[in-house]
Amino acid sequence: MARRVFYSFHYVPDNWRASQVRNIGAVEGNKPASDNDWETVKKGGDSAIQKWIDDQLSGRSCTVVLIGKETANRKWIDYEIEKSWNAIKGVLGVHIHNLKDVTGRKTTKGDNPFSGFTVGADKKRLSSIVKTYDPPYSDSKDVYDHISTNLSAWIEEAVKIRDNF
Repeated sequence: MARRVFYSFHYVPDNWRASQVRNIGAVEGNKPASDNDWETVKKGGDSAIQKWIDDQLSGRSCTVVLIGKETANRKWIDYEIEKSWNAIKGVLGVHIHNLKDVTGRKTTKGDNPFSGFTVGADKKRLSSIVKTYDPPYSDSKDVYDHISTNLSAWIEEAVKIRDNF
């Protein structure tokens, strides 16, 4: 049975890239918010955004952070990471900078969004626990194929890592 997964990503620059990954079908993902839905959620302010995220995370076993150029240190992505980790969900990152966007462009590699978090009494960096994957290709189709081939295994590993921490 497919895992129920929450995808975290910087909406405006990475929505097209993220939709490619979300459509792989290797896992059962959350229903994406349409542009109109997201605008409605945003109009409700921080409490509405937080409630929407919390509702989307409910019943998920893993959060996949799709890492674009500007993903790290974003308020709501940080919230999703922290909320997922504290709820004992698997967490992993996948770099998507070499997937083409709607205009056929790629972007530059973003920073690791887990670097700013510490966990446990020994304050271990989350980036040393959570795995991030950077497909070893520059061709968008090869990157997509690599993610498609490996995503299920990455998710299972993330769930095991979290269960054992």
